[in-house]
Amino acid sequence: MEKLKTYVKQAILMWLAGFREACCLHRVFIFCSRSKTLLKRTGQCFLLNGLIFLGSLFMLNSVVIPILLWILPGQCERFGSRDICDAGVLLKFYSASRFILIELFYVLWFYPLYIFSFILSNIWYNDIAKNAFAVMEGSSIEGEILSSEGAKHSDRPAGVDGVIIGIGEQMFSVLLLSFFFIEVFATGFLPRIGKPINFVLLSWMYSYYCFEYKWNYFEMSLEKRLNFFESNWAFFAGFGSPCVLAIFFFSPLVSYGVMAILFPLFVLTATGTQAEKVINHQQRSWNGCRLGKLPIFYAANNFSLQVLQIWKNDKEQ
Repeated sequence: MEKLKTYVKQAILMWLAGFREACCLHRVFIFCSRSKTLLKRTGQCFLLNGLIFLGSLFMLNSVVIPILLWILPGQCERFGSRDICDAGVLLKFYSASRFILIELFYVLWFYPLYIFSFILSNIWYNDIAKNAFAVMEGSSIEGEILSSEGAKHSDRPAGVDGVIIGIGEQMFSVLLLSFFFIEVFATGFLPRIGKPINFVLLSWMYSYYCFEYKWNYFEMSLEKRLNFFESNWAFFAGFGSPCVLAIFFFSPLVSYGVMAILFPLFVLTATGTQAEKVINHQQRSWNGCRLGKLPIFYAANNFSLQVLQIWKNDKEQ
């Protein structure tokens, strides 16, 4: 029982360390004040995502829905004949028509804009991370040198082989995270325990996304990323929690918009976080005892390998 208490205490302290690092948003202002390019790119992300998501919300709630309610009313008082309304058939037809037309708005307007924003934002997030590293070289925040765990060192071989390995790892990473996203989505439908599990999984997912740009910059191998992430699962759960808290209680459409606007801030915060240093500082007081590795991506990794195996067998036939 005493061992369990120690384990829980360590997990809570590590979670709090990650949460505290994610909340160091003052780094964003320092980064942007030292680089006009970074300020411009971050501003573009804010402006683009704000216009797309908040503009779409305004159009839906202030234009599309009022017009549909005017053309296809949902109250009996709007009908000329009370007998038609009492039958209930027309009300149901109008309600179904409004639902279909609103869904068409999502399909034809919102989702294409979301995909466009997602692709363009990912390109900009890489630029934001690279410019943040340029600022950090030789800079300090609150007296702490943000050298991002040391000099840049690649885990990949030089030349063409390194490029091929990098492309392969990126493709497998996309597949892995896609299956993990399906896991996150599915847990939301579980009764009672679904919401808490969904919150934790979302925290890990957003935390991984935030640090991925940093790991890409240092060309850290996928195996090392996953091992580091799963070995320090409590820290990364804490880091991702502020991201999820900002969106968890909103509708899906609002959540997408809020996260798209806030995500560049957390990318910059992750870029300036010395994760290894923070984690090692916490572990020094544990007298050699450490939290065990948690296989967060076990199911997603197995599914990804199965897909690649099936694809390989099809190519050989």
